[in-house]
Amino acid sequence: MDVLRTPDDRFEKLPGYAFAPNYVDDLKGYEGIRVHYVDEGQNDSPRTFLCLPGEPTWAYLYRRMIPIFAGSGARVVVPDWLGFGRSDKPVDDSVYGFHFHRNMMIAFIEKLDLQNITLVVQDWDGILGLTLPMDLNKRFARLVVMNTAITVGESLGEGFQSWKDYVASRPDMDCSALIKRACPHLSQSEAQAYKAPFPDQRYKAGVRRFPQMVMIEPGMEGIETAKRARHFWQTEWSGESFMAIGANDPVLGGPVMSILRDTIKDCPEPMVLKEAGHFVQEWGEPIARASLRHFGDI
Repeated sequence: MDVLRTPDDRFEKLPGYAFAPNYVDDLKGYEGIRVHYVDEGQNDSPRTFLCLPGEPTWAYLYRRMIPIFAGSGARVVVPDWLGFGRSDKPVDDSVYGFHFHRNMMIAFIEKLDLQNITLVVQDWDGILGLTLPMDLNKRFARLVVMNTAITVGESLGEGFQSWKDYVASRPDMDCSALIKRACPHLSQSEAQAYKAPFPDQRYKAGVRRFPQMVMIEPGMEGIETAKRARHFWQTEWSGESFMAIGANDPVLGGPVMSILRDTIKDCPEPMVLKEAGHFVQEWGEPIARASLRHFGDI
């Protein structure tokens, strides 16, 4: 497989981000392909927060939440999907498929032998991440879920279709400008950190492909897996859950999250952040603290 590796100097002196990189390149089925992850807090802690970034973001998205989770005495692990962040980036767009990424994350969890996991998801990390616990059920204990969905071949509305068309028309999309529009409170240097993984268009196959992979039409890869996941959350999930909603998200905001809340067994009343948009983690400090209080960790 032809892959690109973003030079390390692209990640120097990023504002608010001083976490050491960690790598694994021997995941079963992905040998020789390097996956990056942040690993903070107490490595031997009985609690692990597994935080998954979405499209087109990377571990930088969780910089506001990592210290709070770690400060509770937990281990905090934040991997980058292949094609994003400091992980290797397959060049061929056709490599990017639902199970290519899902199987990689399963292999990653098993390689690190993560246990008693609090799964933290938003965006694509929910679309992929919410399908993980049903097959690794003994490893997952809790859920923190932000603006996302379980997609089973049905439309997410005009807002998502517009986003999908927007990305398709911009093969060299400016990720920095995108994040800045969605998160106007960020400094320019913070927004630029989302451009760091992508020196040029060749590195952006994942950015191009992820919106096109969302299962909004019948027959798409991943639908049957997502249907199993929906059934799992409705009937089999026995862990604790915490939901936070960025109310200013035009695509995966309140209405979509209301459907997801009804899907997750015993999901409590959500925390609603009126000012927050799609990339909810950029308003993440109060979410992290509220979830820890909800779980009784502080």
